[in-house]
Amino acid sequence: MKNTGGCEYCANYEYDEEFECYSCVMSLDEDEMARFLRGDTRECPYFQMGDEYRVVRKQM
Repeated sequence: MKNTGGCEYCANYEYDEEFECYSCVMSLDEDEMARFLRGDTRECPYFQMGDEYRVVRKQM
């Protein structure tokens, strides 16, 4: 499992316009969802550092 800085830095943490809030877009099982709701995201196996500038760097 990976150490993370929190969901707000994860590429899988996206804004849901329908519900007007941020949520994890991964299909979490029951245990993973419980950890997510508790805010215990230090060991999320799906964490991917969100880097919105990655595409721009490739274009340069």
